[in-house]
Amino acid sequence: MSVKNEGFIQIDDLDQHAADIHRPTIAERQRVDYRELAKEVGRLGAGKTYFIRTHGCQMNEHDTEIMSGMLEEMGYTQAREMYDADFILYNTCAVRENAEDKVWGNLGTLKPMKAKNPNLIIGLCGCMAQEEVVRERIRTTHPHVDIVFGTHNIHVLPGLIEEAHHSKETIFDVWDAAHDGTIENLPKVRKDDVRAWVNIQYGCNKFCTYCIVPFTRGEERSRLPQDVIEEIEQLAAEGYKEITLLGQNVNDYGIDLEGVDFADLLEMAAQVEGIERIRFTTSNPWNFTDKLIDTIARHKKIPNYIHLPVQSGSSQVLRRMKRGYTREEYLDLVSRIKTRIPDVALTTDIIVGFPGETEEQFLETVSLIEQVRYEGAYTFVYSPRAGTPATRLPDDVSEEDKKKRLYRLNEVQDKISLEQNQKLVGLVLEVLVEGESKTNADVLQARTESNKLVHIEGAKELIGQMIHVKVTEAKTWYLRGEVLPQGVSV
Repeated sequence: MSVKNEGFIQIDDLDQHAADIHRPTIAERQRVDYRELAKEVGRLGAGKTYFIRTHGCQMNEHDTEIMSGMLEEMGYTQAREMYDADFILYNTCAVRENAEDKVWGNLGTLKPMKAKNPNLIIGLCGCMAQEEVVRERIRTTHPHVDIVFGTHNIHVLPGLIEEAHHSKETIFDVWDAAHDGTIENLPKVRKDDVRAWVNIQYGCNKFCTYCIVPFTRGEERSRLPQDVIEEIEQLAAEGYKEITLLGQNVNDYGIDLEGVDFADLLEMAAQVEGIERIRFTTSNPWNFTDKLIDTIARHKKIPNYIHLPVQSGSSQVLRRMKRGYTREEYLDLVSRIKTRIPDVALTTDIIVGFPGETEEQFLETVSLIEQVRYEGAYTFVYSPRAGTPATRLPDDVSEEDKKKRLYRLNEVQDKISLEQNQKLVGLVLEVLVEGESKTNADVLQARTESNKLVHIEGAKELIGQMIHVKVTEAKTWYLRGEVLPQGVSV
């Protein structure tokens, strides 16, 4: 069965799974207003501080913004340092082994703090909490952790903290799946005054063989379009200039609703006055429709930047990954995107050393990035995750070969990234000034439509403004530019 007009053929039972999903109408979709749930939440945090350490993706970062909002409604204020906090929370990622190892190491360092201050509350949430092996390890080796909850019920955090005040045992509240529907009107403490994330979709139905996300985030669930647009309108009223529509598979938005898809949502978002740019992440190639491409091409507010994970350039490896497309189909999609959006900037994700990957198959990945000429790539060595189908495959690529392949791949991509950036030297580009540089407070950082970072010198009053800069220097991962007077055209 083909997916819309893309020609991608789904493998195994993905088509049947999609066909079996009940698609409620917008009127049928259940939603819960957090403000009703929070009526009984008191100011338990008055005079106290909190600290959240976040690992993982943008979804985790946005979850942290929500949990910070709930904590501050309870009266907590954010601590400057973890060791000064009355409540410490680890928001965790389970996608790669090294992320989990960091969490275990950090939790270990909190044990003496808990012994010194028994009133300290320690929590663990996020994707790691969804794994039974993690919860068992907490029970046996980290009993100083007070609360453990997962990805589906972050809205219950205030109640868990209240319960922890009266319990000497670790409280486990991990849901296997989200309740049918979404929780709306959750409070948020945005970490940025110019850009904001807006969740549009939760969960993933793809079940790529290497990925733990469908097991930790659950099935795909779309927010109602009117709730999304209402949040965007509120952000515009608060002065935000750029929003990023966020989901595990944003272009699957609406698959569980009737009569609306991601292209429709983008169209609605583009009508909101005051927002200068509408980005989205992350998309999946298998459902990137021509309708979506045309919508991106048609609206100036939607930047000419698409993150399009490929994971491998080999059709054989892609099939073992259960990605749902071949090399040829992916390249056909890239061609259609570039035809409709000639100045598009593409980035991607790539895994090297997947079980069974031969040298020839690795070289197919190298040749693919040379053909597509990505602006950048997030590259990783394969890391087995317990519970995923790929762990049943022989992990037959040595760690040494994985690291060598990653190095070789990065060498090629870095060269391409620099060449792509060098093409921009001397050009005048429109940028959004985001704030001070993370490494130098005397330098401002701005971002082009194609998501390239530009370092400029200028007054702090430029933050939050769309301005024109002339690119003066190109590095592999960023540009340098000079601010031009107002009125200069791109």
